[in-house]
Amino acid sequence: MSTTNAVRVLLCLLLLPTLAAAAGASKTDEGVLPRPAALERDVQFWIRVYTQVTTNEGFLHDENNLAVVYETLHFPANASPREREIQLDAAKSRYAALLRRLAGRPPDTELDPEERRVLDLWGSEATPARLEQASDSIRFQLGQADRFRAGLIRSGAWEAHIADSLANLGLPPEIAALPHVESSFNPAAYSKVGAAGLWQFMRATGRRYLRIDSVVDERLDPFRSTEAAAQLLAYNYRILGSWPLAITAYNHGAAGMRRARDTVGTADIVAIARNYHGPAFGFASRNFYVSFLAALEIERNPEKYFGPIERVPEQHFREIPVPAYVPIAALEQALKVDRETLRALNPALESPVWDGQRFVPRGYRLRLPAQKSDWTAEKLAARLSPRDEYVGQIESRSHRVKRGETLESVAGTYGLTPKALAELNGIAVEASLRPGRTIRLPDRRPALVSGATLVAAAAAVPDGVGDSSGVYVVRRGEALSEIATRLKMSQADLIRFNHLQDSEFIFEGQKLRTTAESPTLDAEAELPATSPVAALPGGPPAPPQLSKVALSAAAPTRAPLDPVPVTLKAEPVSRSQADALGPSLVPGGAATPEVTDAVDYAVAPDGTVHIAAAETIGHYAEWLGVDARRLRALNHLGSGRSLMVGQRLRLDFSRVSHEKFEERRRDYHARLQTEFFDAHRIEGTEIYVARRGDSLWTVTQRYPRLPAWLLQEYNSDTDFSELRPGTQLVVPKVEEATAAN
Repeated sequence: MSTTNAVRVLLCLLLLPTLAAAAGASKTDEGVLPRPAALERDVQFWIRVYTQVTTNEGFLHDENNLAVVYETLHFPANASPREREIQLDAAKSRYAALLRRLAGRPPDTELDPEERRVLDLWGSEATPARLEQASDSIRFQLGQADRFRAGLIRSGAWEAHIADSLANLGLPPEIAALPHVESSFNPAAYSKVGAAGLWQFMRATGRRYLRIDSVVDERLDPFRSTEAAAQLLAYNYRILGSWPLAITAYNHGAAGMRRARDTVGTADIVAIARNYHGPAFGFASRNFYVSFLAALEIERNPEKYFGPIERVPEQHFREIPVPAYVPIAALEQALKVDRETLRALNPALESPVWDGQRFVPRGYRLRLPAQKSDWTAEKLAARLSPRDEYVGQIESRSHRVKRGETLESVAGTYGLTPKALAELNGIAVEASLRPGRTIRLPDRRPALVSGATLVAAAAAVPDGVGDSSGVYVVRRGEALSEIATRLKMSQADLIRFNHLQDSEFIFEGQKLRTTAESPTLDAEAELPATSPVAALPGGPPAPPQLSKVALSAAAPTRAPLDPVPVTLKAEPVSRSQADALGPSLVPGGAATPEVTDAVDYAVAPDGTVHIAAAETIGHYAEWLGVDARRLRALNHLGSGRSLMVGQRLRLDFSRVSHEKFEERRRDYHARLQTEFFDAHRIEGTEIYVARRGDSLWTVTQRYPRLPAWLLQEYNSDTDFSELRPGTQLVVPKVEEATAAN
C-alpha cells in the first residue's frame, strides 16, 4: 500500500464515526453544510460577485451589510493599477461624504435623488449613528465572473480526483466547490500573501502535508495538493466538529476558529460571523463560509448563471516513481517524451529541474502521457542503466549535530572550512552547536556515467544578485530562509531591511533590499509589462489534452457572459499581478498566519496562556522582558519545577503588551518550525494509543526525529497535562529530507 493510500485509510478509520454520520446527513438535509437564512444576503452578494461583474469591474459596498451596494465601478480594460486606485479612492470619498451628510442632516431636510437612493439602501437601519459608522466601512470587491466561468471549465480536469479524495476520507462531496473560492481552479495561482496552487496552501501549512523545497513544490500539483487539502479539512473537522467551522478554518486556522467558538460561546456560524471580532478575524475570514456557499450554488447550477458550460475532459496519465536522481534530459531521451509535455504533466517540479540545474529526485512520482501505460519504474531503471543513471547516491545535504561536536569538527568531517560552513548556515564561526541541530551542507553532485550529459551542479544566481545595486529579485518558490543563505546574510536582517511583517509573505518578482542602504524600491517596477491578468512568461504550460479550449482573460466580457474561448494559463502567478487586479482577488486571498499553526498562542483575557511544547520559563521571561524569578513567584513554581505542556501560566505584562508578547511567541515557533521543515518531511501518520504513565515527552521518545511541538500540533485538542490511558494520538511519521529526496 502506498504512503498516500495508507494515510487515507488511517484518517478514514480515525474519523469514521463522526464523518460517516455527517456524510449520511448530507444526503437527506442541509444540516452538515447549512445555509442559514440569516446569512442569505451575504450568499447572494457573493453570487453576484462571481457571476455579474468581471475583473474589470467591482462593487463599492458596505463591509458589514453586504446587501448595501452603492455602485458598480467599471475600469477601462487597459487601466493601470494607479488609474484604478485613483478612480476607486474618488468613489469612496464621494460616498463617505454623502453618508456623513445624511447622518448629520436636520429632520425633514429635502434630499436630492442621489441622497434619497443611498438612504433607501439602508432602509430601517438608516439611523444617524449607523450612517456615520457606514462612512468608515466602505469597501471595494473586485468582480470574479470571468475567472469563475474559466474555473468551471477548468475544473473538469480534476473533478474526479477531487471527488475520490474527499470520499476516501468521508468528507462531504460539496467541498469540491472550495477551489472556486481559493483559486478559480487555477493550479498555478499565487495569492498576494504567498499561498499557491489549486487549494492555495501557504508554505508553512503545506509542508505538513506536501513536499515543498527548491526542487519540488507539490502545492502546484493539483492531485497531490487535493489529497493534502482533504487531510487538512478532515483535521479541522476532527478539532471543531462542525463543517461550517472546519471550512472557515481553512482560511482562519483551526486554533483561530476554536478561539472564536469559545469566545462567542457557540459553534453557530451565524453568531460567530456577526459577533466575533478577533484581531485576525477580518472580512476574508468572516465571509469565507458564505462565499463557499455561493460557489456551491453556482457549481450546482452553472447554466443558470453562465449558459452552456463545456468542462474540459478528465486528465489521464501514467504515474511511475523515478528510480534514481536523473536529469530531465535523460528522462526525455529514455521515455521519448518531450520536455514541454513532461512539464505540463508535472507542475510540482521547479524551474531549476527544467533548466537542467537540478535533478528529478529519486522516488518522485513522475507523470507520463496516458499512452505510455506500459512504462514501469523497473523498465525506466533498465533504460537508464548504465548509460544515464547516476553513480552512487546524492550525498547528504545536512548533518545532525551530535553531543560534543563543534562547528570545526563538523566542517572537518566533510572537508570544509569552519568559515564556509558558518556562512552557509548564517551563523558565527565561534557559535556553539546544540545536539540535535541540523547543519546545512553544500549541495554536492555525483558524476554521470559516460554517455550522459553532466548538468550544472548548482542553481545559477540570477542577474543583479550580490551586485552593487543591493537588490535581490525573489524567484518562484523561494523562501526567505533560502534567500538569506544564498546571500550569506541573516534572515533577521532581510526582514529588517525590507520591513517585512512575516517571513512567509514574500512573492515571486518582489525586490528585496540586501543592505540597509539599498535604494528605494519602486512598487510600480514590480508590475509586469503585459496585461495584469496575463500569465507570466515561463509559467507552467497547459496540459496538451486541454489546449483545445481557450480563454480570453485579458479582455473579459460583461455578465451575462457569452461563450468565449478559454486557455488554461496561470492568472495570476505572482503577487504583483494580483495587486494589479485590485483589492482581494477572492475572499480566501487574504490568508492569515493562523492557518500555519493549529496551536493557539493568544493570551487569554485574564492574562494567562496555555504552555505549548518547546517553551520554557526563560522563553516567557525573554518575551515579556521580566526576570524568570518573577514568573515563578507569580505562579508559585519552585526553582527546580519544570513547566508542563497544557498547564495554564499567569504572566506579567508590565513591560510589553499582549500583542507584542504574542508576536514574539509566534515568531519563535515560526523559526522553530521553519528550521525543522528545512531538514525533515512528514510521510503520513499513524495512531498511537496512550499507555499508563505516558506524557508528551515519553511518546516523542518512541519516535525518532519527532519533536514535542509537532506531536502537540497534530493533537491540539488533547490535554497533555492529563494524558489518559487509551487516548488515541495522531503521530506524524517524520523522515529526514535528504533521506526522502
